[in-house]
Amino acid sequence: MIRKPNRRQRTLLLLFCSVAALSAVTVAGGLLSGQAMVTDFSRKNLSPCAAYPFGTDWMGRDMFARTLAGLSISLRIGMLTATVSAFVALVAGFCAATLGRAADALTGWMIDLVMGIPHILLLILISLACGKGLAGVVTGIALTHWPSLARLLRAELLQLRECPFVRVAEKLGMGRLRIVREHLFPHLLPQFLTGLVLLFPHAILHEASITFLGFGLSPEQPALGIILSESMQHLAMGRWWLAVFPGALLVLAVSLFFTLGENLRCLLDPGSVHE
Repeated sequence: MIRKPNRRQRTLLLLFCSVAALSAVTVAGGLLSGQAMVTDFSRKNLSPCAAYPFGTDWMGRDMFARTLAGLSISLRIGMLTATVSAFVALVAGFCAATLGRAADALTGWMIDLVMGIPHILLLILISLACGKGLAGVVTGIALTHWPSLARLLRAELLQLRECPFVRVAEKLGMGRLRIVREHLFPHLLPQFLTGLVLLFPHAILHEASITFLGFGLSPEQPALGIILSESMQHLAMGRWWLAVFPGALLVLAVSLFFTLGENLRCLLDPGSVHE
């Protein structure tokens, strides 16, 4: 009799498939970055066909190559900025929960300050201050996506500090750094990893948003925001493929990251071990 996989095994399989799909898109986009810049006016404005699955644009550029290259750029920026934001949130959460009331008040004030400014406006201001381009986008997204995760980690750490095993460790004279390393961080790791993965789609969407508005990457780069912004000028002429395929792949990538986050949360949840 063939045993059916349990929920945990199915979740692990789905997690693996999602990671494999996103990795394949990232690698393929990087390999097609040169082809995405090639212009050929003899093939301009071609609708989707066997030779060009996503069609071509008004300069004869292959939209399939441009879309994959743009999505690859967005994924790499999202991974970098989400990782930086998550580590900033982790440090802020530990400082707020372990360094006393003054550090907690300062961290809370910084979180309220960042979250009190409209997100897209703050992104644009930081991007402009850093000279736009890749550096401006990375800096802006990395410095604006940490507060919500930091608030969550702080609340979790404050609860962990009241647990009996932490209190006993303090009474036995265990140092603060050792308590953090051996007792607090291992229990916080599932929430941190889940929050890290769920930051990816937000970072990707905001990179595409500010690039679409003209405050992100330079126009010659095949970024998804630039592709979608340029396509707006040609939709009225019936060239729907210029926006539909890039937009659909962006939505699909964001959905895969949300799926990754939910699956990772299920895998790390102790209550799901026997499911």
